[in-house]
Order: sequence, then structure tokens, then C-alpha cells
Amino acid sequence: MTGSHLVIGGAKSGKSLHAEKIISAAPPPYVYIATAEVLDDEMAEKVKRHKERRGNNWITYEEPLKLNELLENLIQTPHPILVDCITLWISNLLIAGKDVEAHVERLCSTISHQRSSPIVFVSNEVGWGIVPDNELARRFRDVAGWTNQKLASVCTHVTWMVAGIPILIKHPRGGMVIYLKTTEQE
Repeated sequence: MTGSHLVIGGAKSGKSLHAEKIISAAPPPYVYIATAEVLDDEMAEKVKRHKERRGNNWITYEEPLKLNELLENLIQTPHPILVDCITLWISNLLIAGKDVEAHVERLCSTISHQRSSPIVFVSNEVGWGIVPDNELARRFRDVAGWTNQKLASVCTHVTWMVAGIPILIKHPRGGMVIYLKTTEQE
């Protein structure tokens, strides 16, 4: 697969693993851009598990805020790029008091360039729950939804993950394609 791909879904829906599978269809090495900040033992353990699962074919960059600058430097590399995750990135930007919308617009402009290898973004769908009870949480929910819409509009592929099942909802030929992975049952 070439082009850009957004993998979206709820927490623990299989987004990261599916994104890694998309990327690994191309030849290594692969670029992994982590936007998470390791602030506690639980996150440190999660990062460790993800790194072990990916193995040695991955070049990892940890960049919680300056994703645009990093991508602009890497966009012309021939290596497939995985950004995990957009939701943490916008959370980091909000907490740092940055203009999230301007950063997202810049990101969309950067990924609109043609690449010979894929670039895959992972993002959470956060708008299906209750209305948050505080202003920052409501702002985050709204910005996350807007960001996902902007990314989906410029990505050539969009996959929605549900319970570990990828549902392709946008592809270059247009329309919606649903593919389900099933197992044989007796």
C-alpha cells in the first residue's frame, strides 16, 4: 500500500497492531513516531511491550509535540512511517497551550504530498461517550473529532477498528468497503 492511511477506533480496539501490519507489508526498515510521554510505570510498561512486539526493523522517534517538524524532515525518506498516536499528540498540544488547529492544518498539508511508501496514523475515536463535565475535556473531545475529520479528508485510506476487526471505510477508488476477518466454525 502507498499513500496515507488513518486507523481510527476506540481504546484497545487493535489500532496499533493493525497499523503495524499495514506498514510491515512494505520492506523494512520502518519508522515509528511515538507521541506518548512516559510519565508513569504503567506507560513505561506499555511502551516496552510495543517496542518488543515491533522488533529490530523499526527506527523509533519519540516526539510528543514537534510532530510536524519531524515529519517534514522524514517525509521524503523511502521508509514507511507510522505515527502513534494523533490523540496523544493533540492532548500534549492542548496541555502545552499550543494552537492545535494550526498544527493539524500543517500536518494535513505535509501528508498531502505523494510518497512512494505508506504513512499511517493511529487515532482514537473519543466522541461516543458522555459529554465531559469540564471545559478542557470538552475541548479535547471536540478537537479530537475535528482532527480525525481533517485527517480522514486528506488520507487516501481510512480504517475503523472495532474489537480487533478492521473495517476499511475509505479507499482511493471511493465508496465504503467493509472487510471482516472471520474464522471457520464447525
